[in-house]
Amino acid sequence: MPKHASNEPRGASSGKNDFDSDERIGLTEAFPAVQPSDPKAGEDGRIGLTEAFAPVAAGEGAHAGGFSYQGDNDDEYPDAFESLEPVEAPPLLFDDAPAPEPKRTRGRHGKERKPPVPPHQRKSRRMRKILIAIVVLLVLLIGALGYFVWQWFQESQLVAAQQAQEQQSSQEVGSLQQDQSETKDASTTVSKKTEAPSLTSLLGMTKDQAIESLKRGATETSSKEVNEEGNPVKTNVTVALTDEPADTRSGTPTVYLGLSEEGAVVQAGYSAATASLGYGSLSFVDAVQNERIVEKTLQEAGVSVAEGSVELPADKSEYSEYASDGTTLVKESCSFSGTVEFNGAPHEWSSVLLYDYATANTSGNLADTVRIIYVYVNA
Repeated sequence: MPKHASNEPRGASSGKNDFDSDERIGLTEAFPAVQPSDPKAGEDGRIGLTEAFAPVAAGEGAHAGGFSYQGDNDDEYPDAFESLEPVEAPPLLFDDAPAPEPKRTRGRHGKERKPPVPPHQRKSRRMRKILIAIVVLLVLLIGALGYFVWQWFQESQLVAAQQAQEQQSSQEVGSLQQDQSETKDASTTVSKKTEAPSLTSLLGMTKDQAIESLKRGATETSSKEVNEEGNPVKTNVTVALTDEPADTRSGTPTVYLGLSEEGAVVQAGYSAATASLGYGSLSFVDAVQNERIVEKTLQEAGVSVAEGSVELPADKSEYSEYASDGTTLVKESCSFSGTVEFNGAPHEWSSVLLYDYATANTSGNLADTVRIIYVYVNA
């Protein structure tokens, strides 16, 4: 049944509706017979079904009185099959092709009014704004990360430079110590002022005989008893050679007498500054390996030790002592020993070379290094 169809002709009005009565009309009464005057009627005055629904000419029939059907139209209600056809959806992010610009209208005051933006375009613009904001944030984050990486690189370079500078300073200090221990200072080179006395000739003498034999202003300065089981030396006597030129840092040359229980010399020793013996400011290694200070001093003392028989340990730490910083050399000391034969019997000898850098480290002057050599021979 069409929307706007009505069974009641327009303009008709009655006090009472026919449907309100108890009487019902049939199909025959609803369609009254056409009078014989109707050209469509048959012989008996009736019309068939075909004639009843035949097309009515304009101005004829029920519609002639002013009633007209106002129903659906194709423009407002599309065909059912057409409504089922797929509609192309607009793109979500970006428009594939620019949409035709809608017509602009003017408002009350003559101003041009912007056409309304379709929803998909508003969504696309919103998404573009969000993407632009994300890109800007990413650029800012990358820039900040680059800045922090650059700052870290600069700081690491600065730390590396400081460490290199500290290492260089440490190397300079080590080089100073190396120069102190391995090079020869020409400005402090001295001439030989004394020589070691004959220690082998003192063996078997009494203390007084040994002091008289030494001469050189030999003076007893100390005497100390030794209580060591198995040690033949029972008394140590120190004798200073006062007539010898004294060294400002190590004093005068000294002779050490080891007396047995009977009072005979069973051990004789001698100490002096290396400078007094004419070795000057040699390095520790140079004095032992090149100048052969140990062998030469023993030979002066009457102990015939072959040159080259004395060697330093391969590990420097065995004869070197450093300060708490691990780089400042404080002392170098090494003991040497051996056996030599004279007067038809073997005799043991020993020697100690000592370099003390404590004073030199304080003053900064290598000449203040205390260098002393000790040599001993046993009966």
